[in-house]
Amino acid sequence: MHPMKTQLTELARGLRDLHKQLIHLETQYFGAVGSPLEHLQLITNHPHFAWLQKLSGLMTQLDERLDDAEPVTLEEAKAFRQSLEMLIGPCEEGDTEFRAKYNALLHDGPELVMAHGAVRRLLAAIA
Repeated sequence: MHPMKTQLTELARGLRDLHKQLIHLETQYFGAVGSPLEHLQLITNHPHFAWLQKLSGLMTQLDERLDDAEPVTLEEAKAFRQSLEMLIGPCEEGDTEFRAKYNALLHDGPELVMAHGAVRRLLAAIA
């Protein structure tokens, strides 16, 4: 496997864990959700979870790119890194609305902090 594709595959895995932790914490704040199908519908349609769609969208783009047979270029990897850093940091001119909600949740869950650290390390390796 091409080195950039390997790095982005690891990043995609890390992002799935991060996303899962974010959904878990947001669900705790939301309250009872019912069945798994009702939970999925809430995550995709309810305004409480809408801010997560920015991260979900980037994850989808990354997965689609990884499914492509063409080798991933360093420029593409850097573009994904920059887009993610606009959301989760450390990019100063990032998405302030997303970042505010994200940073607030970072204080509430050690599992989220661990997932965040893992993604930050993976992003830092893309140079």
